[in-house]
Amino acid sequence: MDAKFVAKEERDWRPAPAPETSSLATLKNAAKTCTACHLFRHATQTVFGEGAKGAKLMLLGEQPGDQEDLAGKPFVGPAGKILDRALEEAGIDRGEVYVTNTVKHFKWEPRGKRRIHKKPNSREIAACRPWLEAELRVVRPGLLVCLGATAAQAVFGPTFRVTRERGKVLKSEIAPKIVATVHPSSLLRQPDEESREREYKLFVADLRVAVKAL
Repeated sequence: MDAKFVAKEERDWRPAPAPETSSLATLKNAAKTCTACHLFRHATQTVFGEGAKGAKLMLLGEQPGDQEDLAGKPFVGPAGKILDRALEEAGIDRGEVYVTNTVKHFKWEPRGKRRIHKKPNSREIAACRPWLEAELRVVRPGLLVCLGATAAQAVFGPTFRVTRERGKVLKSEIAPKIVATVHPSSLLRQPDEESREREYKLFVADLRVAVKAL
């Protein structure tokens, strides 16, 4: 694909047309046809949030991955399996939380026959922001957990550093209580088993902070 076309495509965005509603089903249905940024052109489908209205805890990731894009559900791939295990160890029932992503379409680049995750940029995040705000307005969680830098910076701004602030109970206009931690996919990228286990324990500890804060 021509580089100039790609650059123009990535500049072409607008805020998503999230409807004013108190229904998660209505939001999810509206998001299916979202064309606020170019990502919809290369994704299989919109991957909206999942969980109950009134959930006390909301988990916010970066974007759907390859398996999420195909299934239409958030956190069902390898990172989702780590998240499920960590939630259980922290005493959190995933069935009682709302799980979503900052960006609702899978952004990827080809590598052979594989689709490799590509980090969303500020325009794509801004285009998707109305969906997140609508989810927060309808679900009204008591605490938001930001999984990874993209999610945390979408809430606190680009200067926020998860490494400095992780595991603390914070607040912002978007949610009354917020805890930032790493994205579970980062555990998959650790160089060895010892590092994975160490980082996994820290991740569970951050989730336990969230439970205690609730």
